[in-house]
Amino acid sequence: MGRNQHKPNPPLEDIAPHIHRYWKQRKDDKAILRLLNEYHIDKTIYGLGLTRFRQIRESLGLYRTRSQHHDINSIRPALLRLRAQYPKAGAREIVSLLFHEENMSVSRNMVTEYFSVFEPELVKERRKNRLRRKRFWAAGVNDIWAVDQHDKWKYKFGLALHTGIDPFIGFTHWLKIWWTNSNPRLVLSYYLDEVEEQGYGPLVSQSDPGTENFGLANGHTLIRHFHDPSLRGTLQHRWMREKKNVMPEISWSQLRHRFTPGFEDILDIGVNNGWYDPDILLEALVFRWVFIPWLQKELDSYRERVNNTAKRADRNKVLPHGVPNDMAEHPGDYGVLDFKIKVEQEAIDMVRALYAPPDHEVFQLVPPDFHAIITQMYAEIGQPAVTRESCWNIYLQLLGKFRILDNLYNIPQDMDAEWGYALTMAREEHAKDIELIPNLQPLRNDDVIGPSGFYYMGGVNNGEGLTQLDRMLDEDEPPVVQDNEDDTSEIFAWFSDDELAGNSEIDEW
Repeated sequence: MGRNQHKPNPPLEDIAPHIHRYWKQRKDDKAILRLLNEYHIDKTIYGLGLTRFRQIRESLGLYRTRSQHHDINSIRPALLRLRAQYPKAGAREIVSLLFHEENMSVSRNMVTEYFSVFEPELVKERRKNRLRRKRFWAAGVNDIWAVDQHDKWKYKFGLALHTGIDPFIGFTHWLKIWWTNSNPRLVLSYYLDEVEEQGYGPLVSQSDPGTENFGLANGHTLIRHFHDPSLRGTLQHRWMREKKNVMPEISWSQLRHRFTPGFEDILDIGVNNGWYDPDILLEALVFRWVFIPWLQKELDSYRERVNNTAKRADRNKVLPHGVPNDMAEHPGDYGVLDFKIKVEQEAIDMVRALYAPPDHEVFQLVPPDFHAIITQMYAEIGQPAVTRESCWNIYLQLLGKFRILDNLYNIPQDMDAEWGYALTMAREEHAKDIELIPNLQPLRNDDVIGPSGFYYMGGVNNGEGLTQLDRMLDEDEPPVVQDNEDDTSEIFAWFSDDELAGNSEIDEW
């Protein structure tokens, strides 16, 4: 064990997880050391200096760009693997993919050089397809959680996506795939699972209008009422009608650019070869069982990478710039307010029992009887890992076993009817499944806070929210906020994201 100023270094097992976490956020050595000393090391007992920290980091196999000594030829095998999965990724995205997927630290200049040598035509194509800037107002971390569904794969593949995002810092709270995203109990469960894991929720939830979001609107409102009785009689959910739900739309656009193309090519194989039709019951159930858990793991990896990657620096943005995970964990380090509402388990359990009971059929990947049979069949074929290379072969083997079983014994009609309900339930909109709590006063709408008529749609500007904001500002000292609109607007910030554009940046890390 090393020593620092006559104090021993902290045990490696105590600090290694934090080093790995901050490494994934691509922080430099001084920043990681500062965070360790500030949050994770008892400085009355232990000491740790920069030189010793670098030795510890390298002992964990974490090497900086220069120490890895890569060139365009050494990164080529990894890039060929990544290209199959992410065919449209640009230079900045490839740098991130190499780091998170291949454990390789490479400068953007090297990736750009690689593109010019090996992918000149793709460079021209990417330059034609840049995102247009969009704008959004928010007051601080956990002011708003915006949710949205994504239906591009719903009718072709029977796959439905859903996300929940904090627009102020671009932090993705969840990114889920299931066989439906139109059931209000399922949508609410995503929110409840995240609140339960984090221990807090936002001031306001936000979504497009639609019955699929009634459970979320009710559930979040009841949780807010539980912790603040003065809010009773008010709806703590924002419906984005004529104003678009901007941040999730940007997130879906980025997903379609970064994640979707490679995986859609894989899914198309089964459809184009006539192996899979989402309207055929047996094929749909086998497909769900094989593909959804695998795709969820891939989406989890994508979400982790996005949350550990700083958005492109933009001099036109008022928002803090940094790694979303770090800004969520240490908002004070970025000089921003955190409006999170600590949530008691009792409130979560109450709402879950009322609107999203775990035994509801929507939470079943496949019907229980079907699951028991296919699990046994999977064991019979050796339980191979589902990957992009093996997924369709596993699907075809299991589907073949079911067809043999059906030919030999004829699947009973009552079981077939039960399984069929799982397919019809995915097509239903559940318009009457959950009704909105009646007689609630909506949040104030159309409060223009920023320049040029931009809209603020969070929770701070809802009476109690302003009181809370003043109290937080007083506690933080200074700033002092006056009651006029101009002064208030300074604490709000607009979000823009055009990170797929081709601006240069410092990336020697």
